[in-house]
Parts: sequence; structure tokens; C-alpha cells
Amino acid sequence: MTTHAAVPDVQATAPIQQRLREHGLPPGEHYLDSGYPSADLIHAAAKLGTEMVTPALLDHSRQAGAAEGFDKSAFSIDWKARQARCPAGRTSSTWNPVQQHGRDAIVVTFAATTCGSCPLHDRCTTSRQGRRMLTLRPRELHETLAAARAEQQTDAFKARYRLRDGVEGTINQALDITGMRRARYRGLPRVRLQHAFSATAINVVRLDAYWSGHPLDRTRSSHLTRLSYQLVG
Repeated sequence: MTTHAAVPDVQATAPIQQRLREHGLPPGEHYLDSGYPSADLIHAAAKLGTEMVTPALLDHSRQAGAAEGFDKSAFSIDWKARQARCPAGRTSSTWNPVQQHGRDAIVVTFAATTCGSCPLHDRCTTSRQGRRMLTLRPRELHETLAAARAEQQTDAFKARYRLRDGVEGTINQALDITGMRRARYRGLPRVRLQHAFSATAINVVRLDAYWSGHPLDRTRSSHLTRLSYQLVG
């Protein structure tokens, strides 16, 4: 799928899966790098029978980035009571559903008086107001993202995700053999056609390697060697 350079990867995920379904090829598993998933996409794909095997983006809060203090995972959420409980056992004071960047979210706030007397205050927040705030996604999305983040830390997930090494190998092969890194033509339709020809060429190279009983060379080759492959081809 060829897009303009300014289109982020995450915007291509759903269209790619939809096109596969339209062709009667709904993926049971979809292996992606960390640029393609979001909580919304993982949840929506699962409801349609597709498991996205991908590293979910991690918590970008100051606490998570510094690997000290308490990130969101340290707080327990009571969805029915609409409250959060902090590591010190204290509960939040407000629960406000909001819209952020066009998405549903929930802003949970602890009272300044609650946080001010807490012995864990300095490890929890550096807010000028002296209180901790959390931004959560709706329950289903929050739990989907939390589960994905927990799973990707396991050895089982890391072993399973190694299957995606073949994707990176294919990309490298396409760059080396077909020169896909540089567009030969101007305009998205022509570049898309170039990519289609490149993909076809890779398929032919791989079929030839399979039929002739020669495994694909996994090592890097010099520019002169690659040029000789292209001349022979």
C-alpha cells in the first residue's frame, strides 16, 4: 500500500486489513511493527477476528519514561465507581469524560489536599497544582492496551514476534534488488505502479530460488554484486 510520505503508518492499518477482507483473505494474525497499532485498532481488529501481533506503544508519561515513580499501571481503576486508587491507597476526586484529539478519553484527578499530605507525593507528581492527574481511554480500550503491553514483555511474545523477521528481510531484499528507496517517477499513481512492479520482481526472484532449490542469500552483498544480479535478471 503506497501513500504520501506524510501519512503515518497507523493510518494504513485499518485500510490494509479491510482490503484483505474484501478479497476474502481476512488475516487471523497480523504481524506489524510498533508504528501501526493503537488501542482502538487492536480492539476493533479483534472484534473482526484478527489478532494484531505487534508491540503496543508504551506509556509516555514522565514516570514511565524515567522508570521511577508511578505510571498508570500502578493505579487500580474502579470503573463502576468511576474512581482510581493510587499506590498509597487514596482515591481520586473527579472523573471527567472528555474528547482529546477526536477520541474519547477520561481525565481522572486527585485532590490537591489528598496528594499534598501523601508520603509518596514526590515520586508521583511534579505538578504545579500539587496533584496527580491520569488520562485514560474508555474501559475496553484501556484494558486492551494494558493487556497488550503486559504480553509484549513475555518471552513467549518475543519468540512469537520473531516471525516478523521475514518481513524485514523482504524489505531489505526489495531495497537491494529493485531500488525501492528512490522513486523513479513523479506522482503517487506512478510510484504505486513502481512498487507493484517491484513486488512482482521479488516474487519472481523468490519463486526461482524455491524452484531451483537455492535458499535466498541472507548476507549483505556489495553494490557490484547487486548490479550483476540485475544485469543477469
